[in-house]
Amino acid sequence: MRYAAAYVLAVLAGNATPDVATVSQILGSVGIDCDKTKAQKVIDACKGKDLEQIIAEGTKKLSALPTGGGAAAAPASAPAAAAGDAKKGGAKEEAKKEEKKKEESDEEGDDMGFGLFD
Repeated sequence: MRYAAAYVLAVLAGNATPDVATVSQILGSVGIDCDKTKAQKVIDACKGKDLEQIIAEGTKKLSALPTGGGAAAAPASAPAAAAGDAKKGGAKEEAKKEEKKKEESDEEGDDMGFGLFD
């Protein structure tokens, strides 16, 4: 990604055909070592293409990626409940523990020192 970003910066700065030395100089200006083979691979992939065309192709590829947001997995409480049932009154203890954990987690998220729309 850093090589592609350096290539785009060079093109935006007016260099229509950046070379490895240009990409290396851009990366070096921010303290990043340049791997010449990786830089050349990016340059070869972009050779003969317009920057807008490269961005359009990349955007198309990114739109196919899943963006997450899947449901969180439920905690595995079945083994703990089974062990609690073996003891007398285990269910009450388990309910108290769950209630206490729920109260603690509610307190954590109440106020984080800022409001979302402040």
